[in-house]
Formats: sequence, C-alpha cells, structure tokens
Amino acid sequence: MGSNIGNRLEHLIQAVRLLHEHAAINVKNVSSVYETEPVGLTEQAKFLNIAVELETSLEATELLSACQFIENKLGRMRKIRWGPRTVDLDILLYNNDQIQLEHLIIPHLRMAERAFVLVPLVEINPELKNPVSGELYRQQPALKEEGIVLWKKVACVEEFLQPN
Repeated sequence: MGSNIGNRLEHLIQAVRLLHEHAAINVKNVSSVYETEPVGLTEQAKFLNIAVELETSLEATELLSACQFIENKLGRMRKIRWGPRTVDLDILLYNNDQIQLEHLIIPHLRMAERAFVLVPLVEINPELKNPVSGELYRQQPALKEEGIVLWKKVACVEEFLQPN
C-alpha cells in the first residue's frame, strides 16, 4: 500500500482497518511504515508505504474488487498514471499462484524491481520466494536501492490500527 496525499499515515491505517473489517479477510501482519521517493512521475510528494499480509476466502479477482472499493472509499482518483494518490492497494502475491488477466497480474509485474515494495515485504516474511523464479525476494538487487527510509516501526496489526 502507498499514500502521498493528505494525512498519508491515516489513509494507510484506514485502508488496513477496512480490510480488517471485511468479513472474508483476516489481516495477519503489517510491516513498518517506510517513506519513499516517487517512481515514474517524480514531481510529487514522497510516499508512505507498507506491506500487509492477508488471509482470505476471496478469489484473487474478488480481493482486487475489495481493494478497489477501499481505494474509492478513501478518495483515490485515477487521473495521472503513477500520479499522486490518497491510497494505492496492490495485490503483490496470492498464495503461489500465477495469474494473467487483463486487469490483474500476479505476481505483480515490477515488484522485484522496487525497493519500496521489497523492503516492507521482506520485513514481513524474509523467506518469501518469487513463485515464478523461486528466488528469495530478500536477494533481489532492488532491495539495496536508496530512497527508502524507515518512517515508523510497527510491531503488530493491533499497534498499527491504534489511534495516533
């Protein structure tokens, strides 16, 4: 997840809370919060990023719909590709599945190239492997990129969801 408009942390908290409140989703883990430089369109505010581990009975496409509902509820506007956003929820992995649909590709296409994805993901699970290549994500060269800073340490989901 990422946010770079308004109260970035509050947007992330609200998104996790809405996932947590969904009857078919169990939020198992939340990474620490990292501040990162924007990618693609670089003339915008820095992002706060987290990774979230979920357990769900939803199919991948149903989970995507739930994520997009949350984005819309929190004011996400899709005007500029890679532009500023209140909140962005991407499905990076879904079990060890490989999914190729027009609107959903899993594993996420560019996740292994992006430190802002890998750092929080590897924090949650250092043994996580790419389901296509079998490589550990913690061994990806992008993990060592600069431009990602620990912004707030998080120990558990409950701590993350506590009011500031």
